[in-house]
Amino acid sequence: MASDTNNQNLFALFEHAARDHPERACLIVDGQPLLSYGDMLEQTGKAAAWLRSIGVAQGDRVMVQAHKSPAAVLLYLACLRAGAVFIPLNTAYQASEIEYFLSDAEPALLVASAGLPGELAPFDGLRVLIPSDLPAAPWFGVEDSLPVSLAKTDDAAAILYTSGTTGRSKGAVLTHGNLSSNVIVLGQAWHWQSDDVLLHALPIFHAHGLFVALHCALLHASPILFHNRFEAAAVLRDIPEATVFMGVPTFYTRLLAEQRFDAALCAGMRLFISGSAPLLDATFAEFQARTGHTILERYGMTEALMITSNPYEGPRIAGSVGPALPGVSVRVVAEGGKLAAVGEPGVLELKGPNLFAGYWRNPEKTAEDHTADGWFISGDIATQDETGAIRIVGRAKDLIISGGYNVYPKEIELAIDALNGVVESAVIGVPHPDFGEGVMAVVVIEPAAPITIHDILSALAAKLAAFKRPKHVIIVSDLPRNAMGKVQKAELRRTYQTIFATTAA
Repeated sequence: MASDTNNQNLFALFEHAARDHPERACLIVDGQPLLSYGDMLEQTGKAAAWLRSIGVAQGDRVMVQAHKSPAAVLLYLACLRAGAVFIPLNTAYQASEIEYFLSDAEPALLVASAGLPGELAPFDGLRVLIPSDLPAAPWFGVEDSLPVSLAKTDDAAAILYTSGTTGRSKGAVLTHGNLSSNVIVLGQAWHWQSDDVLLHALPIFHAHGLFVALHCALLHASPILFHNRFEAAAVLRDIPEATVFMGVPTFYTRLLAEQRFDAALCAGMRLFISGSAPLLDATFAEFQARTGHTILERYGMTEALMITSNPYEGPRIAGSVGPALPGVSVRVVAEGGKLAAVGEPGVLELKGPNLFAGYWRNPEKTAEDHTADGWFISGDIATQDETGAIRIVGRAKDLIISGGYNVYPKEIELAIDALNGVVESAVIGVPHPDFGEGVMAVVVIEPAAPITIHDILSALAAKLAAFKRPKHVIIVSDLPRNAMGKVQKAELRRTYQTIFATTAA
């Protein structure tokens, strides 16, 4: 598809589509076209040339903590075009978290929005602030344009940091081949149409918004109704102009809370897709009844992008994430290493061109998360039915998914346990009506220690991103343990499973 068949740079795919439709709107903001696809090519050429002019070479890493904006999208595309490795950071990350990412990735450039922690995080290298106003972007005065850099399939395109059970974040290295193969398969699996219009309200520091939603639109030169954040009223305004919407389950519950969200409003929609967290069966059913549309749920993860999907044509089953996508292989492995029987739970493992190249500078962890015969161990507990469809039934590593974001308890426990007066803590996820799972902490403190729940939450506010912080803290005298002394988190989850039904989040 690319103009240079020898160039495996993902941007070459986007360039090909844009050159076929240069006049078509690319980004539409508040109902007004901001950039055409021809403009996108021009601006990314200038931005890529600007990156070169300030010393960013092919293969260098560019770390970005920026508010979602058209300028941020163009910066990402310019990094692809220039052959730089893009590292997006959640806008909620605090300075201490960013310090670790900087020391681990050693980027050539740190780009931040004013007011975010990345603006002031200690960094000896080159730092640039990205404006919210597109014409103020630093490349607007550049006259040069950088051609699309040549890249091989296994060249790194991006690094996405994902937390680990030890509390130490790992950088998943995603190649141009990973990203290209996945978006091509998704376009085919979801029957992307030449006249589709994407309503984009997801964050772009996350694989869902950046590598799934944005890539699908760019591959087909589709207009993008661009929202800086999800706001139900704004999304309702644009739904009549869109044909495709991708969201996390929280988006769908909030849309259903709006009385005017109904079948008439969605008459022009072709496809609603949900991912990043499990969709409740009740949400699935209510959405179908209210709109006449059946949400297509799919399953993916940072290290492998999209892995399975419910069918575009055929039944979409509540609670199922469908079979493996074309070219991707999955298997469910029971205890003892044998393949699980139909319907039997086990650990989901996978292979495919979508699978990441490994963890950045961490070959030990990369090897640990792969089997001897080369399958990636997802850590998710799943079942597979006779048709090959997958259901995710649990998580082997106590992962919490809150509002579509991965939260690993160990990182939060380490932060709580470091506080004076705390003996130990256990962090769990329990059902939450809005976020799917809410993070809560059960804490044991020293007798008569002068530490309160307010003290704990205040301390965490300075250390952790907001989505990681407990929405509820309980102080107890001790934690339940088994005969081997291991904290019984399953018992805690049972004990507090209704806490958010009776407690304000």
